[in-house]
Amino acid sequence: MTVETGEQGETGWEVDPDDEWGVAVIATVGRQLKLRREAVGMRAADFGEAVGYGEDLVYKVEGGKRIPRQEYLDRADAVLDAGGLIAAAWEDVKRVRYPKRVRELGKLEAKAVEIGIYECNSVHGLLQTPEHARALMEAAQPPYSMDDVERMVAARLARQTVLERDPAPSIHFVLEEAPLRRPVGGTMVRQRQLERLLEVGRLNHVTLQVMPTSTDAHPGVDGKIELLKFPDGTAVGRSDGAFNGRPVTEPRDLRILELRYGTIRAQALPSRESHAFIEQLLGET
Repeated sequence: MTVETGEQGETGWEVDPDDEWGVAVIATVGRQLKLRREAVGMRAADFGEAVGYGEDLVYKVEGGKRIPRQEYLDRADAVLDAGGLIAAAWEDVKRVRYPKRVRELGKLEAKAVEIGIYECNSVHGLLQTPEHARALMEAAQPPYSMDDVERMVAARLARQTVLERDPAPSIHFVLEEAPLRRPVGGTMVRQRQLERLLEVGRLNHVTLQVMPTSTDAHPGVDGKIELLKFPDGTAVGRSDGAFNGRPVTEPRDLRILELRYGTIRAQALPSRESHAFIEQLLGET
């Protein structure tokens, strides 16, 4: 894929054609940009040069094919003397800049009062550093474009604001030992990732546990488990090894996942021992 860049190497993001709301928002913003540009009698090529982006990207943004970044809208507002009207469109754009699935997951996490996560194959996304996340995305086959990689990394980091929520949810993580030993991104990236785990694990609303590889079989060997509980008493859960991996909300199904997750937590190292274990791994880097 050809990536159109500006002065600072920034790009727009492609619009997901299956995201109806996102398509509508970006199409509307694109039309507004085009009408404003034409109203002042500026050609697309001249406008692109003025804002520091290629003419092709200008046409794609105006045609609703690319999601503009904030600096694009800010520059467009200044060049077209829009008095803040174009820059204000960022409030709508930022709500649809990430893939629909990620937005929906982020909404659930933002409402939850309790989050329970067991992750077996990697460091969970809520705990990943930007460098770790990028290394994972770049290892995918077939490979993602660099544009897609940056979009997915940004989306993953945006979800991590749940860790800073006020009031904060109670969050429980159980991570397998093996992914913590994998040198994703190299020594420095792994070192920073382990430091990040210790930082998050010290938050008073977070419990982080490690499942040692030496532990006997447990209910998580089939895959990850996620449990989210909400203020109204409802909940949603998902497990790779149960209910075909689909989200479940029925009390009976949730009890099964809670039983499995509770057993996993009981078999993992306690929080204090888990922190000491991660510090030991950090010392080995």
